[in-house]
Amino acid sequence: MKRITAIAGAALLAVGVAACSGGGAAPGTDTAAGPDTASQPAQAAAGFQEQHKGGTLRLLAKSGDGTLDPHINYSNGNWQVFQAVYDGLVSFRKVGGKSSYDIVPDLAEEMPQVSADGKTYTFKLRQGVKFATGDPVTVDDVVASFQRIFRVSGPTSGTFYSGIAGGADCVKKPAGCTLDKGVVADEAANTITINLVEADSEFLQKLALPHAAVLPKGTPDKDQGTTPIPGTGPYKVESYNPNKMMKLVRNPHFTEWSRDAQPQGYPDEIDYNYGLTPEGAVTAVQNGQADWIFDPLPADRLTEIGTQYAQQAHVNPLAAFWYIPLNVNIAPFDKPEAREALQWAFDKNALVKMFGGANVAQPACTILPPAFPGHADFCDFPQQDLAKATELVQKSGTAGQEVSVVVSDDDVSKQIGEYVRSTLEQIGYNAKLKVISTNIHFTYIQNTKNKVQLSVSQWYADYPAASNFINVLLSCASFREGSDASINISGFCDKDVDAKIAEAMKLDQTDPAAAGKLWGELDRELMKQGPIVPLFNPKQIDFVSKNVGNYQFHAQFHALLDQMWVK
Repeated sequence: MKRITAIAGAALLAVGVAACSGGGAAPGTDTAAGPDTASQPAQAAAGFQEQHKGGTLRLLAKSGDGTLDPHINYSNGNWQVFQAVYDGLVSFRKVGGKSSYDIVPDLAEEMPQVSADGKTYTFKLRQGVKFATGDPVTVDDVVASFQRIFRVSGPTSGTFYSGIAGGADCVKKPAGCTLDKGVVADEAANTITINLVEADSEFLQKLALPHAAVLPKGTPDKDQGTTPIPGTGPYKVESYNPNKMMKLVRNPHFTEWSRDAQPQGYPDEIDYNYGLTPEGAVTAVQNGQADWIFDPLPADRLTEIGTQYAQQAHVNPLAAFWYIPLNVNIAPFDKPEAREALQWAFDKNALVKMFGGANVAQPACTILPPAFPGHADFCDFPQQDLAKATELVQKSGTAGQEVSVVVSDDDVSKQIGEYVRSTLEQIGYNAKLKVISTNIHFTYIQNTKNKVQLSVSQWYADYPAASNFINVLLSCASFREGSDASINISGFCDKDVDAKIAEAMKLDQTDPAAAGKLWGELDRELMKQGPIVPLFNPKQIDFVSKNVGNYQFHAQFHALLDQMWVK
C-alpha cells in the first residue's frame, strides 16, 4: 500500500531511544525493540475498557487520503481508518507486536475448511452481525462483495483475486462479473465456498485486506468517493470532505463478536481534521489540542520532540521503501540506458539525511526490504556515479529531453523531488518539478492518461510476502492503461518475468527456501532492467499527545487508532 509518512531533517537519536525503551508507554503499547505484546491489549481491555471508554480522538493530516471506497482505496491513511469500519471473512489480529500478522476469523465463525489440494475454502458466516444500517450480513452480501471487487476494477483484482475461478475473465470483462463458479453461497447452511484455479498460500492474507471487505449487496459498482459505504465495524463514517474533515462515530448496531478480529473501540468519536500546517499540527499535539499526526514532522521541531516530548514519540520498523517508478512506455525511460542512468544518479545517503537520518531510514539497493522474505543481500549500484549516469544518458540518445518529476505536496516529498530534478539536470535532462495534492497524487501517477515520466512514491507491504512487492508493483496483471488503479506505475510488463513470478509464488507453497532464492534472483533481474529506482527504507515515527494511552503499532496497518485511550 502507498503512504506519505516521513521525517525530515537531522537524525533524532533521542526519539529512537525513548520509543525503543518504551519509556512512558501505556499498558499495551508496542515498541520497536520490545517483546510481542499480543496478550497485553486483551488484558488491558479486560481491566480498563470501561474506565478508558469515551471522549473524542483528534487526528490531523494535511488532507484526506483518497476515496472512502475500501474496494478501491490503496493508501494507508484510509486503510488505518477502515480497520475500525469494515470487516472481511478473516482479519489480521488487531494487536500490536509480532502477532499482528496472525490471521483470525472475522465475519466467518472460524477459520475455513480447506480442501486437500488447497483450491477450495469453505467459510461459515457468523450470525448476528449487522451493517451500520441495521441490516444483517448475509451470504448474498459476501457474494456481491466479491463480484464488486472486479466490477469496480479494484487495483488488486488482477493480482490478489484473479485466482478465484472466473476471476481472470472478470478482470477482462468487469461489468459482467458473476464468479458463479468461484464464490458460491449456501443460504441454508449459511456458508460461502471460494474455489481457486490453483492453490494460493497467501490467499487468507489477501482476504484480510480492505480490498476484500464485505459491503451491503446493492452497493453501486463504481467508486463511491466521499460517500460513506456502511460497514460492520465499531465505527461508521458520518461525513468526509478530503479537504476539511472526516468524522467517525460509533456504529449503534455493533456488538463485539471477536476481540482478536474486531475489538470495540475506545473513543466515542474520532475526528480527522485536514488542512493544518505541519508546524501547527505539532504545536497542537504538544498543547493537547490534537492527539496524533499522520503527516511528516517538520525538521525544525525534531530536537524539541526528541527531548521535551520523547515519551510521546514512538519509532517502529517498516517493511517499506521510497522509490522512483520510471515509465518504461514513454520517452525517455523507454530506453534501458536511460533507466540504468538513474540507478547511478542519486546519492541515497543524502536522501536518507533529507528523510531524517540513519536512525529513521537506510539506503535501499533492492526492491525487497532487508529481513523481508526473499530479500537477497546485493547492491549492483552501490554509490552515486554522476559521470557514469551522464555517459548512459548520452548513450541512450535522450540527452536534452524534457522530464517532469511528479511529487506530492508534503515538505519531504517536495525536498526529495527538487533533489531528483536537480540531479536530472546534472546528467543531461531538461527537468522540472510538478507538485500536486497528496489527496490525488497516488491515483494521478498511476493513470497512463497523465503521461507521468517519473515520480516519487512509496510502497508499504500489505503483508509479509515477496510477491506483495514484485508481483504487485511489476507484473503485467498490475498494469491497466487509463486507470487510476494501475499500481504498476512503471507500466512494466515482461512475460518471462511474469512466468518466474508465477513459479516463485507456486514454490512458496511447497519449498519456501527455494522460493526465497528465486525471489532474490528476480529482484536482481528487475534491478538490471530498471523500471524502478529504490531510494531508502524508512521507519515509522508516531507523535501522540499526553492525553493518549494504549498506543499500539500494528505491523500491517500501523497505529491502531480506535484502540487509543483519550482523556
